[in-house]
Amino acid sequence: MELENLKPARGAVRSVRRIGRGPGSGRGKTAGRGHKGAKSRSGYSRRPSFEGGQMPLVRRVPKRGFHNKFGKQLVTVNVRDLEGFADGTVVTPDLVLASQRVRKLGDGVKILGDGELTKKLVVQAHFFTSGARAKIEAAGGRVEVVKA
Repeated sequence: MELENLKPARGAVRSVRRIGRGPGSGRGKTAGRGHKGAKSRSGYSRRPSFEGGQMPLVRRVPKRGFHNKFGKQLVTVNVRDLEGFADGTVVTPDLVLASQRVRKLGDGVKILGDGELTKKLVVQAHFFTSGARAKIEAAGGRVEVVKA
């Protein structure tokens, strides 16, 4: 048995319906296209969103809001989340990701000041709030801003 000898089972492939071959075929004259109109013409193709001439859904639904295409998707980490690291650790965005405190890094990590910190850490992130910066430095740690 060779690939070129393979063919489908009998009856599995139906023969093509031959349209426009006379009135006796049941598909003669207009060949199932009806009379006149765009759909009867050759070369007709309907766009996917066409709804028969009524106002399409995408134009009926009101548009709201604004999407800033230059906006950054920042991931936020609170000071309380840094408490889990050992004393003296250099906390980098990659370490925060590896420790599963965030799901993805996005365009940068921002440290927020919610919670308390007792460990002395060196925290590297893209952005810090003033409260977070004060709490990290008050605990004896250091803040380092990294560029994205």
